[in-house]
Amino acid sequence: MDNAAGELDFSKGDGVIPVVTQDYESGRVLMVAYMNREAFEETVRTGRACYFSRSRNRLWRKGEESGNFQSVREIRVDCDLDTILLRVDQHGGRAACHEGFESCFYRVLDGDAWRATDSRRVDPAKYGADYGHHPAKPNA
Repeated sequence: MDNAAGELDFSKGDGVIPVVTQDYESGRVLMVAYMNREAFEETVRTGRACYFSRSRNRLWRKGEESGNFQSVREIRVDCDLDTILLRVDQHGGRAACHEGFESCFYRVLDGDAWRATDSRRVDPAKYGADYGHHPAKPNA
């Protein structure tokens, strides 16, 4: 674990690197987040996705408030050792997105406006007022 974390280049992003999270079975991109060294090591050690929340400046154990946790099936790294691909099984309401959708990428550009193409799987209101994310902006 220490060797793998030591090979990753956390220096380019001020101590964090981007993580693309993909559903293991379908291949659908569920979300993009960040990891610092501690989050990466915890993910490897526990087999559950742990990220670093830049807005809250702390570790973010996926599903700690929503119950929508991710079991890691495979970890890949890009050729520059500065981006991680997590291939996961999504649990809970099968919603990786904090807005209750399966994927954070649920909008498609339709002309000059963003259109939601998926339906919500869970009501994000259940996560609580201090869930730590900003409300969605219309057409953003």
